[in-house]
Amino acid sequence: MTEAKAVIFDLDDTLVVELASAEGAFLATCERARKRYGIDPAMLHESVRRRARELWHASPERDYCLEIGISSWEGMWGDFGGDGPSLKALREWTPAYRREAWARALADRGVREGAFAEELAELFPVERRKLHVAFPDAEPVLKRLRGEFRLALLSNGAPRIQREKLEGSGLEGYFDAIVISGELGVGKPDPRIYHRTVEQIGVAPQEAVMVGNSLEKDFLGARRAGLRALWLNRDGEPCPEQVQPDAVIESLAKIPDLL
Repeated sequence: MTEAKAVIFDLDDTLVVELASAEGAFLATCERARKRYGIDPAMLHESVRRRARELWHASPERDYCLEIGISSWEGMWGDFGGDGPSLKALREWTPAYRREAWARALADRGVREGAFAEELAELFPVERRKLHVAFPDAEPVLKRLRGEFRLALLSNGAPRIQREKLEGSGLEGYFDAIVISGELGVGKPDPRIYHRTVEQIGVAPQEAVMVGNSLEKDFLGARRAGLRALWLNRDGEPCPEQVQPDAVIESLAKIPDLL
């Protein structure tokens, strides 16, 4: 790989644990239903995730959430503070969404009690906020690269949700720029968000390397914007033949040797 001046990192499931943290918080919340009604936590977890997705995709801000990259499980706990009509609409809509998702999930398991659905809707954000966890290889590689390269974070999502994850994981101080789709109104893989990021760190697109776990958003989006890209493939998934990242890595620890 030719010389680079900047490294741009994705956040969710690249630097911080996202999917497993969401699942852990759901299961911890569902444990209260097991204690109260004997409901199997795994079965209630399946129900609430399914019901939440159904409601989320029927929401008045569905198109905005798809463009910005906000998931149904983030809607179950996140802070939608910030400017703009879509964030305002989500702030007003999500309390009822959370109650209804839990109410429908409990009804799937034979429990119809609105007060308990409300209780779980309030508990889940508490459990999720306990799990802002960085991957073990994240901080060491940021420490190693800091000073030698310009570092940026480029993440899809609602502004306060993504910044809360970053702060909670202890990684916020490593970056020269933090770019979040919800603050710009456009998300990965749109080339515009990559161009805005390289502008903020003062490099040309060809001087930057994107690192992320999503082939579509982090690799293809970066390539279309003129950046190089490393695919973080922690789970050893097969790489499609038509996709050719500059490198495939199973750990962030591999990055310094490739730059």
